[in-house]
Amino acid sequence: MIDLHCHSNVSDGRLSPAEVVRLAHANGCTLLALTDHDHTGGLTEARAEAQKCGIRLINGVEISVTWRKRTVHIVGLDFDDGNEDLQNLLAEVRKGRLKRLQAIAAKLEKQGIGGAYEGALALAANPETVSRTHVAEFLINTGHVRNQQQAFSKYLGDGKPASVPHEWADLAAAVAAINGAGGLAVIAHPMRYGFSATAKRNLFEAFKASGGAAIEVHSGRSGQNDRLNYALSAERYGFLSSAGSDFHRQSGYGGGILGACPALPDICRPIWECFRPPHSFDSGQIEKTPFKIISNGL
Repeated sequence: MIDLHCHSNVSDGRLSPAEVVRLAHANGCTLLALTDHDHTGGLTEARAEAQKCGIRLINGVEISVTWRKRTVHIVGLDFDDGNEDLQNLLAEVRKGRLKRLQAIAAKLEKQGIGGAYEGALALAANPETVSRTHVAEFLINTGHVRNQQQAFSKYLGDGKPASVPHEWADLAAAVAAINGAGGLAVIAHPMRYGFSATAKRNLFEAFKASGGAAIEVHSGRSGQNDRLNYALSAERYGFLSSAGSDFHRQSGYGGGILGACPALPDICRPIWECFRPPHSFDSGQIEKTPFKIISNGL
């Protein structure tokens, strides 16, 4: 029972880091990574709770990246959360969130919807990581939309009236920061970006060239066909394979059940086989179990 992608209220989840760990444990999870958006502030609390519950917690983060004018998410796993370069990059990414919220609120105002800035901030436990998810929740609570999907399809999605393009971290810089902190970089939920086959191939090649290690073969509620297709992609590019629920809350969000990811296809090389022994950062052991990225002539 492994889950390497989930969120707490340090970013856009509903539960505290300790509550996330307790729920994962109750669901039978034995290896968990907390991967809040652009922030590692929940790891200390989560780590303490994991020790009480007897499950292993892996340091995690989900970094917002701009690639060819599209937003892509890169998960970092098994890194030193005290690494200064990584923390500086995350701090720079977080600075853009309030500015983007102001622009979204101004556009919603033009659509006759006021109070979005204050409303979204009130819903965010951490203003540094306020997101479009909080704006969507505000729109639901005020009766402007029925659910999150409608909030994005009507107002917040790409090309919609309140869409605000934003420059996040550079792909190569994000991967370098994760690698520099001793971690492994993973493309989060590649099945959800809506990229063409060519764009997806270009993303995988750019990620690989930057030193990326893995892709999520399973994410959220992805089906068996997705898992098989992305297992083949991982094999083709020589990537490790990861899996995560992308859990945010018990209901009302498209993520899966916390700690209940299905088994990966047999052709996958699981990323957790390359994790360090527990407490290796504390003891100064910073080398990962080595893995080989296979070129396959690409």
